[in-house]
Amino acid sequence: MTEGHGDDAYRYGCDIKYNFSTNVYGGFDHSGLTAHLCNVADCIRSYPEPVPVSVEAALASLKEVGPEAVMVTNGATEAIYIMACELAGRQSAVIAPTFSEYADACMVYSHRLRYVFSLDDVSDDVEVVWMCNPNNPTGRVTDKARLLSFVDSHPRILFVIDQAYADYTLLPVVTDQEAVERHNLVLLGSLTKRFAIPGLRIGYAVGCPSLLARFKSRRMPWSVNQLAIEGAKYLLGHIGDFPIDVSMLHREAERVGESLGGIGIHVEPTDCNMLLCRLERGTAAALKEYLVTKHGMLIRDASNFHGLTERHFRVAVLSPAENDMLITAITKWIL
Repeated sequence: MTEGHGDDAYRYGCDIKYNFSTNVYGGFDHSGLTAHLCNVADCIRSYPEPVPVSVEAALASLKEVGPEAVMVTNGATEAIYIMACELAGRQSAVIAPTFSEYADACMVYSHRLRYVFSLDDVSDDVEVVWMCNPNNPTGRVTDKARLLSFVDSHPRILFVIDQAYADYTLLPVVTDQEAVERHNLVLLGSLTKRFAIPGLRIGYAVGCPSLLARFKSRRMPWSVNQLAIEGAKYLLGHIGDFPIDVSMLHREAERVGESLGGIGIHVEPTDCNMLLCRLERGTAAALKEYLVTKHGMLIRDASNFHGLTERHFRVAVLSPAENDMLITAITKWIL
């Protein structure tokens, strides 16, 4: 999908002052990163590593796994398409509603695709399960013990679990070591989400080395550019400069959900920083347009998620003051 993703602020130029559409934390100070990138800007005069082994080594060290168990890509989306290519023609199940690129990649590579709505709906003829945990757009986390039990009881199914939002939940998720120990489980991660750097495009996959070797063989050279490599190495060396107050974000998500519920909007329970909402009347597209033009606020029209409707929208909470402004603006539109 090249159209219809969230965070389409590029459509509106400078009109967006408050971006609630992207699921990354907006409170980071990136001045150290930008200064570093300026200092190393001459690196663009040379080709980058054909594959980003230096970033893989840095990630592997932090995660306490071998570098052969890590594959760094141009955003997690590239990893999704690489895996879909290697698994071309398989019977795939996507647990919906969720990020569209799993299904899009499957369709590009002729998977026999079906949508399901929980692990319980996965039948024995499925060969690959694609899921997001915490899930986008619902914000829900699948119980870790139940998830690993299901993975272990279905050894012939490959599970691709996108944990890009793992840093935004207090609930336990599958660890990198648990993925490496299993032959049928790959985790996806994202420095984009962890460090709020969507423009740099750095994602990765973690899994057992024999499985990762298959996917690595599908990579094209130089897909991760030199500035992204330099930025990733800087960020991985300065994690302490980028704390995420997960408790605050979850409290704010609950508070915003309660406030929106009080004006007649149905809000799904969440386990992280995002909320899936449904209007009782009107459309998400109309609300989005109002918020952009009248308040400089951007939300995610969620109508193009499989299984959702034109009344669904998603918000990712920001600071308490910014969230209060969003609640006030939506209240004016509703009432």
